[in-house]
This record gives sequence, structure tokens and C-alpha cells, in this order.
Amino acid sequence: MSYTLSQASTSRRSSLLTIVIGLHVGIFLLIFAAKTVVPQIMEMPLVVDLLQPAEPKPEPKPLPVVKPQPVRQPSPAPKAPAPQIEATQSTAPAPSAPVAAPPEVKPAPPAPAALAVTQARFDADYLRNPAPPYPPLSRRMGEEGKVVLRVLVSLQGTAEQVEVKTSSGSERLDNAAVNTVKNWKFIAARRGDTPTQSWVLVPIIFKLEQ
Repeated sequence: MSYTLSQASTSRRSSLLTIVIGLHVGIFLLIFAAKTVVPQIMEMPLVVDLLQPAEPKPEPKPLPVVKPQPVRQPSPAPKAPAPQIEATQSTAPAPSAPVAAPPEVKPAPPAPAALAVTQARFDADYLRNPAPPYPPLSRRMGEEGKVVLRVLVSLQGTAEQVEVKTSSGSERLDNAAVNTVKNWKFIAARRGDTPTQSWVLVPIIFKLEQ
């Protein structure tokens, strides 16, 4: 009987001790868990920066207007009084002014008389200038036409230059006229009694007889 009671009390103590230890361990774990799990919230102070209104810029002061001072013109110097001339009457006659003699007008020299100009000629009968021959080929081909030659007549009345001014349309007829007129005799142009060199037009007509 005593052995049974002592054995029961021992087991009860050990169970109570185990419970007490378990409680302490549980409380310790709860405290540790609470420290590790619960986050610490730090309250940050709220900072409010008040913006001050910008001060208005002072308006620029207008520059003072400087009025231009009028330029003083120098006062004109006083005019000297003109001398007064006293008029006196005199019975002596006033001397007469000398009269200038009129200049001599020389008569203008007479203008030279215009010299008469006569043109060069080629149609005088005594010159006996032959007509140009009719080219045989032009005659057979029935070529006709009028050629006008421009001839430079020398002082001696010879043809220095012969040019075709207006063609007849046929080179053969033009050449026949030029070659013939080169040997013609002319009356030289004159200015008064002096012979002078000049140009003259010589028309030549080539026409077949019907």
C-alpha cells in the first residue's frame, strides 16, 4: 500500500514538472515569436515645406525725360549806320562821260562756191565699148537675164574693180559681163575741173532674139 502511494506521488510530480517546463517553454516561444514576427512600425514625422509666395519684381522706374535746351542763337551784331549823303545843288554842268567808238566790223569772207560734181560715164559714143558676147552654151540653153555691175572708175577712166551687184541668175552670163566691162573705157567723175575716183553702176541685159 505505501509503495503504491509513493509511486503515484512520484509520477504526479514528474508530470507536474513536465507541465511547468512545457508552459515556460511555450511562453518563451510565444515571446520570441512575438518579437520576430511582429514588425516594428516607426512613425516618420510629417514634414511640410510651405512655399512662400514669390515677391513681385519692382517695376522699372521710368527714366527722367531730359528736355533739350533751346540753342541760343547769337544776336546779330548791330548794323553800322550807313553814311548819309547830303545832296547839294551846283550850277556847274556835270562832265559828260566819254563815248566809246564802235568796233570795226570786218566783212565776212565770201563762202567758197560749191564745186559741181559730175558722175562717171560709160555710155559715150566715142568710148566705143563693146557689148559682152553671148555665151554659146547659154544661147543653146535659152538663158536670159539682167546683170548689174558695180565698177570703180579710176582718175584715168579705167575699171579698177568690177563687182556683181545684181546677178542675172546665170553664172555664165555674169562672168561674160564682168570680163567684158573690165576692158571698157570710162569718163572719170569730176569735182569742178578735177577728176576724182568714183563708183558707177553698169546694167547689161542678155536677151535672145526671137
